[in-house]
Amino acid sequence: MKMDEIITLDYGSGGKKTSRLIETMILPRMDNSFLAELGDGAILPGESELVFSTDSFVVDPLFFPGGDIGELSVYGTVNDIAVCGGEPKFLSCALILEEGLETAVLEKVLASMSAAAGRAGVSIVTGDTKVVEKGRGDKLYVNTAGIGFLRVRGLTPRAIRNGDAVILSGTAGDHGTAVMLARSEMMQGNLKSDCAPLNRLCEAVFRTGAKVRVLRDPTRGGIATTLNEFVEGSPLGIAIEEKAVPVRDEVKAACELLGLDPLYCANEGKLLCIAAQKDAPLVLEAMHRLPEGQEAALIGTVTDTCPGRVVMKTSFGGNRVLQKLAGAQLPRIC
Repeated sequence: MKMDEIITLDYGSGGKKTSRLIETMILPRMDNSFLAELGDGAILPGESELVFSTDSFVVDPLFFPGGDIGELSVYGTVNDIAVCGGEPKFLSCALILEEGLETAVLEKVLASMSAAAGRAGVSIVTGDTKVVEKGRGDKLYVNTAGIGFLRVRGLTPRAIRNGDAVILSGTAGDHGTAVMLARSEMMQGNLKSDCAPLNRLCEAVFRTGAKVRVLRDPTRGGIATTLNEFVEGSPLGIAIEEKAVPVRDEVKAACELLGLDPLYCANEGKLLCIAAQKDAPLVLEAMHRLPEGQEAALIGTVTDTCPGRVVMKTSFGGNRVLQKLAGAQLPRIC
């Protein structure tokens, strides 16, 4: 599939056009075994194997119910390392500031980053700052890169087996919905972003000894897009139950109001885990012991009946094929 002549917001959605950008332009020019995995981070060889990840954050608004760009930038990179099987240790922080940004806003963001790093157990050890002319940015962008030590090997979609359990660590769509409501200045109610570090939750799962195939935090594109990434081009598919997917009532109501689908709305503090079916009770028990995993649920299974597809049994008894996100449902949410 060919690229368009210009880059549109769709290319940042985490869906089909993002995949096209990566596969058509980036991979052919930067081809190597590390990038080929297309995971959230790269596992690097050395005396102790390292996990390395980087991410950029352009959320609008900078502050939203349940978090802000400072927390998001720390937790986003921490989580990418954790789901690769790594123990996050060190972060860098690069700030791109627009002329005219209030210093009080910057101070608040930096304080938030410091508190988030403390909560996640990581240190911000290096960084960079650039200032661009007014009108050349949007107040504040943040890039963080992180390094951790590999704890668990072999976490990859290629390890998925027929009959495996599909587990979601909590409610779907909280972050994307909260950000969109804040942006539209609508009533928030009790709805907040789920922005949180996942390294404790990952560690708890690893300690069970369960046969974990792959982990991923479903950010852009939501759980539907992430599940598609697991089985794309595979002889296996995934079948989920709509009734089994936990979604807050506030998220359902907001999505109906905004014309969104919770399954395609981003999370920033949830974990998708595929594990051997016999080990699913161990994984769920470990998640339920922690505040960030108390609403964890078994939402489906890996199956050979729908190769390369994600199919959801709806609450009405029919089947719905969940494809990758097409278009920019939620731009500027992380």
